[in-house]
Amino acid sequence: MFSILSPFFLTLRNFSNIASNMAYIGIMAAAQTPLLIGGAMDLSMGASAQLAGVLTGILYAAGWNIWLAALFALGIGVIVGFGNALSVTRVGINPFIATLGMLNIIEGLALVLTGGLTVSILVPEFQFLGMGSFLGIPFPIILMMAFFLFFFILLAYTPFGRSVYAVGGNPTASKLCGINNAKVLTVLFVFGGFAGSMSGILVASMLGAAAPAALSGTILTVIAAVILGGTSLSGGSGNVWGTLLGVLILGTLTNGLVILNVSSFWQEVVQGIVLLGAVGIDQLRQRRR
Repeated sequence: MFSILSPFFLTLRNFSNIASNMAYIGIMAAAQTPLLIGGAMDLSMGASAQLAGVLTGILYAAGWNIWLAALFALGIGVIVGFGNALSVTRVGINPFIATLGMLNIIEGLALVLTGGLTVSILVPEFQFLGMGSFLGIPFPIILMMAFFLFFFILLAYTPFGRSVYAVGGNPTASKLCGINNAKVLTVLFVFGGFAGSMSGILVASMLGAAAPAALSGTILTVIAAVILGGTSLSGGSGNVWGTLLGVLILGTLTNGLVILNVSSFWQEVVQGIVLLGAVGIDQLRQRRR
């Protein structure tokens, strides 16, 4: 329909732009997929991304080397993921509540650190991450595909991947089989924190600045993409390539609406409808089992 209404939609350049612009969503969705398969969820990924961008900008402004600042931000993301894991596996808090609480903490910290202001990061070599290309392929796409390939191999070809499906499918049975459920979830949450921070650094590179509220609400898009790609909210089933398809579907939908000059308010309405539709389809699929 979009290709009929606009001659610019069905072009290679436009599809390349869609993939590049959705790369930060794709990175978070790739890491969110095994978490949902394992029966958990990380709502704090988007906030981790915000904090990573802010930390990178603030530390660079304070005189740090830009790559050292980015590496520090990635380390904080790993700590956030580990904190989520402790709340869920040791304290016993529901993953939804634990990561929702972490989301509020981190978003608040990002605003406190910046006073709500945008921090400029105009460093050419750093901006290569978000604006550069290799062999004609935009670097954000290469980075996103690296994450998808990593999680595909992890889930499909390693004993750990089989443990993820077992934990999500039936936690009690997986314990009886000798699988350490807490260890599996801890690793997945740490991957989630790392992926969230990587997305924030990528967005900061693309914008040339760290805006504390730039990624607010993106976690809903991430979860919508994962569910749209066929991963069950109940855990135990799904794959990363389905998630990639979900990311591209949402990106194509948003791009088409932008080309047709549909207001951002209506875009949010459409995205909400897609999310509800995806969850509804997942529930119907669960009932048929």
